[in-house]
Amino acid sequence: MRPRAAGFVHERQLFAAGLRAVAGVDEVGRGCLAGPVVAGAVILDRSRPVPGVRDSKTLGAAARERLAREIAGRAVAFALGVVDPEEIDRTDILRATLVAMRRAVEALRVRPDFILVDALTIPGIGTPQRGIVRGDAISASIAAASIVAKFYRDELMQSVHALYPAYGFDRHKGYGTPDHLDALRRFGPTPLHRSTFRGVRPGPAADQLLPLSPPRVH
Repeated sequence: MRPRAAGFVHERQLFAAGLRAVAGVDEVGRGCLAGPVVAGAVILDRSRPVPGVRDSKTLGAAARERLAREIAGRAVAFALGVVDPEEIDRTDILRATLVAMRRAVEALRVRPDFILVDALTIPGIGTPQRGIVRGDAISASIAAASIVAKFYRDELMQSVHALYPAYGFDRHKGYGTPDHLDALRRFGPTPLHRSTFRGVRPGPAADQLLPLSPPRVH
């Protein structure tokens, strides 16, 4: 059965209370072995709805791209926050996720009156907020944020595939799939990998093996 579109119940409650700009925030890439964690922040326009918005994980690539472009064109504001693997390794993935979320909110060209966040609350911002468990399936604003963040991150991982073709970043986008783990065992990590993550271990003479890219797999 096709997943239902995310609703607008939380947003309507906030509008009824007199708030105007409600932002949804979500992240992608938290469980990956490589690449950044990316957060999206979106303020949807009530007068210009985007039909079909739902949790980005339930969408195919073509539908996700179409919706991401529609959201970007119709939203009051949207922004992204990115934390790269080096910064993730210096802290931890939870802190990095919260930093990415804060950066996304701070990058919005319209200051939100209230923020809806998928499961978490963001420290260091003065705006009222609410964490919603499974928010990307419930709130259209959070779902929209998940879509723009995932589209951006997937495109980024697709682009780095040319540098490291043996790893299959174009297929798994940095997640710990069997073929990704096999490439790590064979070639060691790249600079894109999160060295503190389980499953990522430097191979022998990895720096010499991988100055830019491993041998191409045919």
